[in-house]
Amino acid sequence: MNVRNYLAALHLTALAPEHLEACLNLDQASLGGLWNRAQWQSELAEQRRPGVGLWQGQQLLALASGWLVVDELHITVVAVDPEQRRRGLGQQVLKALLLEAGQQGALHATLEVSPANTAAVALYRRLGFRDAGVRRGYYRNGEDALIQWLRLSDMNDA
Repeated sequence: MNVRNYLAALHLTALAPEHLEACLNLDQASLGGLWNRAQWQSELAEQRRPGVGLWQGQQLLALASGWLVVDELHITVVAVDPEQRRRGLGQQVLKALLLEAGQQGALHATLEVSPANTAAVALYRRLGFRDAGVRRGYYRNGEDALIQWLRLSDMNDA
């Protein structure tokens, strides 16, 4: 399958409670099980927690999710199937999430990212995110996190 046909076969949807198993499976494969079942159930059930999934048939290839707090989207997770990385899928779901959040009134977006995750840092920079600080010892392993911010009106068309 060529790239054009591959991309044409993909479809974006809003994540919903019926996507629980697919989210759990992708989380495990991509992030090593960042969230447990109860956390995913909450994420998928709350109206102020928008999420977007990119599917090929019944397989969830990528997702992005966040929390809306007043006029800010706090991006909580971006995950791409390890076998599907470096194809622009993370960018697709993240842009879709940012657009959805903007339609729901968000003016800004923020996230935390490991400085060692160079692919994620590069993705966020392409979309216009900028460093705003560091959270010391943020991750379970004691690693720091970069705090990144984006004013949605400044989003790059990457």
